[in-house]
Amino acid sequence: MPLNQIFNALSDPTRRTLFERLCCIGEQNVRALTNYAGISQPAVSKHLGVLKEVGLVGHRKEGRQTHYRAKPQALAPMISWVAVHAVHQHRLQPCNAKKRKDI
Repeated sequence: MPLNQIFNALSDPTRRTLFERLCCIGEQNVRALTNYAGISQPAVSKHLGVLKEVGLVGHRKEGRQTHYRAKPQALAPMISWVAVHAVHQHRLQPCNAKKRKDI
């Protein structure tokens, strides 16, 4: 999944909350997530759809209920990107300081 799509999906605080909940608690059905998030069921379903589209959550059907689970391994591209930039942070700070002096 392209990195920008993962960042975009997690840029919304409600989606981050739902993803964090699934990471911490484990598999949850839509009703439990709706009760936790305090928003409407259609809104929760829409947010879960965005997370599912980028591979951050998976789901399974059980009768009429859908159960969602976090797929934190989908964060790998984002973690790699952050790790690379964290390693080079000391190089970025002098460059930014130099640019500010030149402005």
